[in-house]
Amino acid sequence: MANRSSEKTAPALTDAHVTESVAPGMRIAAAWGWRILVVAAVIALIGFIVVLLRDVAVPVFVAILLSALLVPLCNWLQRKGWPKALAVALCEIGLLIVIAGLITVIVITVRRGLPDLVETTQVRYEDFVQFLAAPPLNLSEKDITGYVDGLVKAFQSDGGSLLTGALSVGSTAGHVLAGALIALFMTLFILIDGRSMWTWIVRLFPSRARAAIMGAGEAGWITLSTFVRVQIFVAFVDAVGIGLGAFLLGFFIGDPFPLVIPIAIAVFLASFIPVVGAVATGVFAVFVALVYLGPVPALIMLGIVVLVQQLEGHVLQPFLIGNAVKVHPVAVVLAVATGGFVAGIPGALFAVPLVAALNVMIGYVARGDWRTNPHPSLADVVPPKKGPVTRGE
Repeated sequence: MANRSSEKTAPALTDAHVTESVAPGMRIAAAWGWRILVVAAVIALIGFIVVLLRDVAVPVFVAILLSALLVPLCNWLQRKGWPKALAVALCEIGLLIVIAGLITVIVITVRRGLPDLVETTQVRYEDFVQFLAAPPLNLSEKDITGYVDGLVKAFQSDGGSLLTGALSVGSTAGHVLAGALIALFMTLFILIDGRSMWTWIVRLFPSRARAAIMGAGEAGWITLSTFVRVQIFVAFVDAVGIGLGAFLLGFFIGDPFPLVIPIAIAVFLASFIPVVGAVATGVFAVFVALVYLGPVPALIMLGIVVLVQQLEGHVLQPFLIGNAVKVHPVAVVLAVATGGFVAGIPGALFAVPLVAALNVMIGYVARGDWRTNPHPSLADVVPPKKGPVTRGE
């Protein structure tokens, strides 16, 4: 009995003992790890819902971008004394007229020049085949056909990933028409009663979080409006650069460059898809130069397109848009690349404005600005650049 009483009983393990036995670094890593997993799960769930409802989600996103451009104009007209109904009608009808006018000009000019383009392309292709069959290459017709088929398959496999996101939205005219109607109606209702719509959404959150959500939404909206206006300027520069380059090329050569107007308009519209859109339309401009003017003018046109793309990719997109929406230039490039890889053309179109708006909204909430500044202004969201600091400041 004495021996048993002298034996020491092992102390029971408690949560405190277990916690103390884990290294502090591991505890911090675990705390960060499960939070990251929760955030990733939420993002994955939202992405799954968006993909599942893509036929509705994409038109809604388009409507939000259009509204970010038109709402400031509508508000400006109302401040100038216009009735709200008239201002909304002018913005909506003006949008339809501009889009329809641009598309009409493209269709009319392309229909006029397309038959000649097809005929000239066939002639140039036959000349190219004869060049390959002649010395010193001496390629047979079978070899040429095999190379051409290989190029076509490579283009289909590589370009298909970019078009998948766009084609998956709807491959029939009915889907396209339904999406256009959803976008137009959504834009109209945002112009009419966008503030009340957002207030209703905010009321779905707990009362203690409503002030932060309201202010974050206003900050994100200001960022989105700024992005759309700057993107229009970027698209205008792309269109003027490539279109004017094509015109001057034909002028100096002495042979007018065909399809200059539809090429410039197509570049403007396609530039709203960062990087990809202007590249695709620029390739078409190079092809037209090759068919009508020859290899040397085509190389010059290629140089013009590359120069404009370098201006957009290294100056306008990263620095101008990056500064306007407070996103680092690297983040702009990575957002476009990731969005295009995940969701094709729609992903590339919505990636940068989505990242910009989320960046500002999350920063607004995290800093606690909603406590002292519940209704941020443009100066709060996009502050002016600070000049060099002088001595004594």
